[in-house]
Amino acid sequence: MDTEKVLNFFREITRIPRESGHEEKIVAYLQQFAASRGLECKTDEVGNVMIAKPASKGYENRPGVVLQCHTDMVCEKKHTSDFDFSKDPIQFVIEDGWMIAHDTTLGADNGIGVASAMAVLDDDSIEHPRVECLFTVSEETGLDGARAVQKGFITGKTLINLDDEDEGYFCVGCAGGMDTIGTFRYRTQKLPKGVVAVKFTIGGGQGGHSGEDIGKGRMNGVQQIARFACEAWKYHVELCEIAAGNKRNAIARSGEVVLAIPARNVKRVVALFDQFAARLKAEYAVNDPGLTFKHTQIAGKTSAIDTDTALRVIRALIAIPHGVIAMSADIPDLIETSTNLASVKMMEGRRIVVGTMQRSSVNSQRIFLSQRIAAVLELAGAKVKHSDGYPGWKPNMESHVKDVCVASYKHLFGREPVVRAIHAGLECGLFTEKFPDMDMIAFGPTLRGVHAPGERLDLASLDRFWAVLLDVLKNL
Repeated sequence: MDTEKVLNFFREITRIPRESGHEEKIVAYLQQFAASRGLECKTDEVGNVMIAKPASKGYENRPGVVLQCHTDMVCEKKHTSDFDFSKDPIQFVIEDGWMIAHDTTLGADNGIGVASAMAVLDDDSIEHPRVECLFTVSEETGLDGARAVQKGFITGKTLINLDDEDEGYFCVGCAGGMDTIGTFRYRTQKLPKGVVAVKFTIGGGQGGHSGEDIGKGRMNGVQQIARFACEAWKYHVELCEIAAGNKRNAIARSGEVVLAIPARNVKRVVALFDQFAARLKAEYAVNDPGLTFKHTQIAGKTSAIDTDTALRVIRALIAIPHGVIAMSADIPDLIETSTNLASVKMMEGRRIVVGTMQRSSVNSQRIFLSQRIAAVLELAGAKVKHSDGYPGWKPNMESHVKDVCVASYKHLFGREPVVRAIHAGLECGLFTEKFPDMDMIAFGPTLRGVHAPGERLDLASLDRFWAVLLDVLKNL
């Protein structure tokens, strides 16, 4: 199949800033695209865009279909990169059949879905019923766009979500999610004379998607930098700074602390860090082999976080669970419940904010897990708040669109695809509440390393995905 049109649209999209919450330019781009082609277009108050195309000749009496994707992307970069997501175009290369952004996220999640929907709208040779392409905003920060979609904004009764990441797989269910955030208030205390401030950094972790990659045993920078700080405490150190992780739905790839150390103990703490580095490299030799460790003296430090708060924060970060909590009893190899210790950040107003995210295909277990994490944070003295969360998407194995997709794949490639549920959040969960009669499925080309620098798109899988999408539109 010729997917050059899809790739051309995606190349344009990589040049448009579209971090979650800042989708104004991609929204304007979509509006201009629709206007230049005379297509029906409407935009709601949060920035969701719907562009509709009439049915092809002979398809006028078939039920309409919704192609759905999200316009925002996770903006992550290597610490060594000076890339500015607010203005710089994504830099990518083609290597061994993959499109790769080495220093940043690529944004194929879900820019390739946006490009595919645009290619359908742009090509009058494609056979299809009435198509409504729904482009939602702020999916990565809480599915905010999908949450805001009003009844009547779309009319189709079948929805194809273009946000899955494994070609040859059709997704019919997903986990729900919510955030649990703890905020510590601290005082500052003056550092005594004769101390040396040293920054200790753990880097090089693979990170990854906090749902799809949570069971891969990768290093968590938040927990491990707290682990080191706790071990160093016996040398009478004081905590000046702590920072690790970034996005709520990404595994923390790195972490750092600045410790004020009595001069007599500096060599001991540095030696301890070297020993700690050796242990961590051994622990993650298979699952995260690229870890790096660095320590640097810092001049000009005159104060630290008060000792009581520092210890409570460090111990809480060690105690908060991270990773897989339970596997599904119904679907083999499916993670049922997990939690991501996503970040710790020092904020204005002498606040230390700890971010976590819980996922589960069982809503009651997701809520209970958030209560467990809240209990740890509250015992440590933090004030806790929860996001509203979003529901899971219960699989419907009687789905008509699922049957059409499976038949198309078998017809095109002569092999059986995989029908599954995933341990990640898709907007379909919210659409089931708003449109209970809608038949839904999710599929897409193969992506790897999403939500982390090095994200890549398998170009051969894009050809197969595109072939299936066109065949499904023709045969629905």
